[in-house]
Amino acid sequence: MSTGICKSPDSRYWRALYKAALSEIGKNKLPERIAEAEKAVVLRARELFQAAGDNGEETEALDDVMYALHALRSNYQILEVS
Repeated sequence: MSTGICKSPDSRYWRALYKAALSEIGKNKLPERIAEAEKAVVLRARELFQAAGDNGEETEALDDVMYALHALRSNYQILEVS
């Protein structure tokens, strides 16, 4: 299932892709899920950067998610080497 990346992802979009990456059990699909989630997070962060208003809570969540996705990718890579 390819989800693609839309031009203006909202909070639900990146959160759905993040959850899909976390729940992916197919080791061949995991890198793709992580990459999709990372792209959505980056696009949303850019959108919030350009937007006016108080977006601190979501911006912090995006930072946390990106950290978690990097950790997930690192753990996947370690398991692949072992």
